[in-house]
Amino acid sequence: MKESKDFLASLGFASGDLYDLPTSTKRFPDGAQYRVEIPSVEGPRALEATLEEIERLKLTVHRVSQGSGIMLLTDDEIKEMCEMSAQKQMELSLFVGPRGTWDISAQPLTSAGKVVALRHEGADQLVYAMEDLKRGAELGLRGALVADEGLLILTKEMKKQGILPQNFVVKVSVQMMASNPVSIKLMQDLGADTYNVPTALTLPKLAAIRQAIDIPIDLYVEVPDNFGGFIRHYEIPEFIRVLAPVYIKFGLRNHPDVYPSGTHLDSTNIALCKERVRRAQLGMQIIERYCPDAIMSKSGAEGLGIPAISENATFRG
Repeated sequence: MKESKDFLASLGFASGDLYDLPTSTKRFPDGAQYRVEIPSVEGPRALEATLEEIERLKLTVHRVSQGSGIMLLTDDEIKEMCEMSAQKQMELSLFVGPRGTWDISAQPLTSAGKVVALRHEGADQLVYAMEDLKRGAELGLRGALVADEGLLILTKEMKKQGILPQNFVVKVSVQMMASNPVSIKLMQDLGADTYNVPTALTLPKLAAIRQAIDIPIDLYVEVPDNFGGFIRHYEIPEFIRVLAPVYIKFGLRNHPDVYPSGTHLDSTNIALCKERVRRAQLGMQIIERYCPDAIMSKSGAEGLGIPAISENATFRG
């Protein structure tokens, strides 16, 4: 194996998983090691409840994300979510649609096809996805989730050509599923601004990934059931030390699947979001107890995709 290990090392990658768990010296632009994300905030009423709970518990949350996507929100709903997030100096990240599981193809719904479930099928879906991104940006959105390599390349070109704002944060979904240092470095090169790693990776595997990339890692410390259902709160101090810059992401085990969502699920979404914020409070207490010197970004920190809601919010490339 030595020859293969040496070859990997010659390309700048770890020659194996890093069992010594080196401390990361990489940081967010403001010098912080970690930020906090609350996912699955499905729509304006869920976001409103999330923000109220964050305020009540006196937490700092840097990003909220949403899985049902831009295409299932009206213009007014997107504007409202942008306004609420901007007032709190918080990044808002909405998923791009449509995606494979919402199209007419049966393959993404089969056991063998699930690995490519959210990728865009055909050129038409790429056009639809670009239209989703453009509409979001025009309404003030400055962050979106993608789960397709082709769309990732297109977002990079759209920013380069002024079709999307330069400060638009492209967050790669956990469902992209690239899982090793080389493939995730490729995602960075294709245009990822932040990358959500698969949920079951060990610390040595994650450490090797951190060595290979400079962009923030998004990491579930509590995982929805359909991604494994893991609860890794006690690993948070090591996640911060080894993986900085890292988004500590609080999903929720044992909850119903609400995708695609809508107003018919508002009461359920509100309850789920409140519990996610409570889980974040549990995570913050772990940090206070075991790594109180860890550096967290402040609200509104540099590099966050905070929505634009001024008179000049409309972006037309």
